[in-house]
Amino acid sequence: MQPIVAVLPTAQPEYLRAIALGGGVAADLNGSATGLVWTDSQDTVQLAQILADNPQISWVQLPFAGVDNFKGLFDSLRESGRNLLVTSAKGAYREPVAEHALMLALALGRALPERLAAKSWGRKFAVSLFDSNVLIVGGGGIAEELLRLLAPFRVSSTVVRRSTESLAGATKTIGLGDLDSHLGDADFVFIASALTEETKGLFDSTLFSRMKQSAYLVNIARGAIVDSSALELALNTGQIAGAGIDVTDPEPLPDGHPLWNVPNLIITPHTADTPEQCVRLLSERIVLNVQAIIRATPLVGQVNLELGY
Repeated sequence: MQPIVAVLPTAQPEYLRAIALGGGVAADLNGSATGLVWTDSQDTVQLAQILADNPQISWVQLPFAGVDNFKGLFDSLRESGRNLLVTSAKGAYREPVAEHALMLALALGRALPERLAAKSWGRKFAVSLFDSNVLIVGGGGIAEELLRLLAPFRVSSTVVRRSTESLAGATKTIGLGDLDSHLGDADFVFIASALTEETKGLFDSTLFSRMKQSAYLVNIARGAIVDSSALELALNTGQIAGAGIDVTDPEPLPDGHPLWNVPNLIITPHTADTPEQCVRLLSERIVLNVQAIIRATPLVGQVNLELGY
């Protein structure tokens, strides 16, 4: 049977084509629609109402890898006992996001913030990724792709994740409770984890004090995982050598915010994956999941409603 899938609130033509390419039928929301591609990462109220009004919907595809905005909705779904499959785009954007993380690390190691602002010849300085110690917080698709990109640099890599099951390409895998004891060994620290109650504000003044003064931080996950005031202080006092962040707290980062004037900080405006990239890659995910529904095989990127990611 062909699944009937609606796309709301904005029915991008690419998503409609993806549903058809996967073997489904793209249609307006009606009593026969059993799937929903939800394109808004912020409006959880409207989505909750649509789900309440359409009990026949059994699958929802969310637009991004991060689904922390939907935590309240997930909790209410669990409490109601509704049998609903929710998939996110986790893993779909892994290549451009990992590429962006690598770019930030290389730029920091070569002191590009300083050189781009320079009007004189300046000092000779460089830190190489080759044979460095790398720590990655998060063990999902972005971490996997980043490990693949880092492999030519012969890094020693430690992955911090909920499960201590080994991750392909990682030298070692540890639990979040062991982060403190390994943080001080890292030359480059990458944040690639979901935003949860455990990770919110994780990188605070205490964690920055445990990093090497020569270490660099790269955050391509969620801004709220890093305490912005603590990051500002760590960079201004030389507690760490530098940072590259594609996400901020608050976001967008307002004009005049102190972080704009912090030394050795690269801020990119959440462009690790652009809208054009997201539409293309999410379309590919929609094709896969429509096919999985038809074949009764596991969906890609399924969200654990209890864990919230």
